[in-house]
Parts: sequence; structure tokens; C-alpha cells
Amino acid sequence: MTVNPDVAHVCFISKISQIPLGLEDSLIGLQLAKVKCRRSKLLLGHDYKMRKQKGFSLIELLIVVAIILIIAAIAIPNLLRARIAANESSAAASLRTVDTAEISYQTAYPTQGYATALANLGGASPCTPAIATGCIIDQTLAAGTKSGYTITAVGLGVVPHTDFVTNAIPVTAGTTGVKGFCGTSDNVVRFVTPAAAAYATALACQALTPIGQ
Repeated sequence: MTVNPDVAHVCFISKISQIPLGLEDSLIGLQLAKVKCRRSKLLLGHDYKMRKQKGFSLIELLIVVAIILIIAAIAIPNLLRARIAANESSAAASLRTVDTAEISYQTAYPTQGYATALANLGGASPCTPAIATGCIIDQTLAAGTKSGYTITAVGLGVVPHTDFVTNAIPVTAGTTGVKGFCGTSDNVVRFVTPAAAAYATALACQALTPIGQ
């Protein structure tokens, strides 16, 4: 902050005009000193205010922290729900892939029927198609865990397996997923809310609600 020279000049002149003519010369120095003193006080006062305005008070910091906590309390549950929904969509898509792979496997190896286990549908790269490694699905899915869900596939009955049941169960119920999914040789993915234990028979799975209905 600076004091306008015109303001200082007017202040000085107004003081001088009130002094008898014979005393003007002797008091000029005094009036100038007063003006300078006033300017110094103004500058000092401005610097003091500037120092006071630096930083935040404790109340202001507490208000900011409270606002952040409120936003987090609103956002975190929404993020969790979005993650669960994404995982459930991924699980349903994975089960469709496995069910389709089972049908392809049964066509390729009719003496085996459907795959005995999920691992028989995949195979490590470079993969050589065989009964033990069908090379139909990627190894990540064949490993049995994807997007917060545990994926399983079991051939039913003796070889050749005439049916199968697949399941997708949340790794951590309520956190990585809420719904459970299953499928059979009719190639329809069904679900239950909340997820239960893996279904062991095709009939138990077919009693659930198909996706989209």
C-alpha cells in the first residue's frame, strides 16, 4: 500500500493555512514530519493487516476438514456400489463365456462330453488342444478367479458328462459382489440375490431367475 502524494500534499497545505504568516517558515518542518509520520503509520497498519491475513485459522481448517469428510461419506458408498455392479456384469459375462466353451468342448470331444473341470477349458500358452486343455477360454478365466468372483465349472455324471453346472460366487460377499450366478447346458445364465453357495446340480440352477427376466 502507498499513500497518494496528492492526499499528503492537501493535508500539509490545510495545516499550513491555519498558521499565522510569520510562523510558517518555522513550522514547515514540523508539518512535514507529521505528514511523514502519518504515512508511516498507514503503511505499518497495512503491513500488520497483511500479516494477520496470512494462513488459515483453526476454525477455517476444521470447516474444510468437515466438508472433505462429508464428501467422502457420500462418494465412497457410491464408488463401492459402482464397483460391485461392474464385478457382477463381468461375472455374468464370464459365465456366458464358460457355458459357450462347454458346448464347444463337448462338440470337440464327444467321448468326454462336457469338461470335467473349468481348467480343462483353458490351457497355458502356447496351448495345445486336448481333453485336458481345450484351449477354448483364456488362462486367466480358466484359473477360476476374475473381477472379484470365483468361477467354477463341473461336468455332471460319469464320462461322457451329459450335463454341467457353472457358478460365479463373490470372493467377498457384499464387497466384491452381491449376486450369485450359475449356468447349465441350456446356455442360460441365472442369478440369485444375495449369493448362496455354489449349486451342485443343473436342476437347482435352473430353478433360479434367468438374467433379463
